[in-house]
Amino acid sequence: MTEQRVSIEVTDGVADVRLTRPDKMNALDPAMFAALANAIDRLNGLVGLRAVVLSGEGRAFCAGLDMASMAGGGSGLDLHVRSFGDANLFQQVAWGWRTLPVPVIAAVHGVAFGGGLQILSGADIRIAGPATRLSIMEMKWGIVPDMAGFALWRTLVRDDVLRELTYTAREFSGEEALALGFVSRLSQDPLGEALALAREIAGRSPDAIRAAKRLANLAAESGAAGILAAESAEQAKLLRSPNQVEAVMANIQKRPPIYTD
Repeated sequence: MTEQRVSIEVTDGVADVRLTRPDKMNALDPAMFAALANAIDRLNGLVGLRAVVLSGEGRAFCAGLDMASMAGGGSGLDLHVRSFGDANLFQQVAWGWRTLPVPVIAAVHGVAFGGGLQILSGADIRIAGPATRLSIMEMKWGIVPDMAGFALWRTLVRDDVLRELTYTAREFSGEEALALGFVSRLSQDPLGEALALAREIAGRSPDAIRAAKRLANLAAESGAAGILAAESAEQAKLLRSPNQVEAVMANIQKRPPIYTD
């Protein structure tokens, strides 16, 4: 399945999603915004989906905004219009990965500047090459991060560190990104490791994985009482369900589980 600017290949429940504008280091133009939003929408309704790996083709994950194509307002969309629930189009291409029901793993290499950093921040898990160059770059252009960055970074990065990086727009490496919380781990082969992790996740009960993601998302926004109640509600639905019974039986019988969606 191929979208303009974005490709999607699904194998055994794992969607390999790639930004496919390598000649421009996958920079974000109106067509890329539309393709990413459409890809998220398609994945959201894909039966049998267990995990997503998000990466960029060529020399970079994503170099951020294509300033030439976005000059003069780019798409002309009203930033105040909430076209995707709580988000506008520009926010959706980062925030939308968080709202997918299955885990998303970003594989990051080359550069991840501005909007590119915000897009990868929407993933559940972020694997980067040590030499990757990252930046909250918007201040360089006299603007602020407006692709859901602050909503995503609040659970990842210390407040004062986030302020410094936003105010200065300075670059930092994959190694520093790991220390600061922007990425989950480093790898010399981010895409290979991300795909391997996605396949491991795809082998777990899809009901339990989706429930765990709902709880993880809720934990960032709710108080203790809400989280405790949600834990109980999710567990009550899982206990003695077909996939939960299959998980137990497969472990007892020492065989691979066979789950249903």
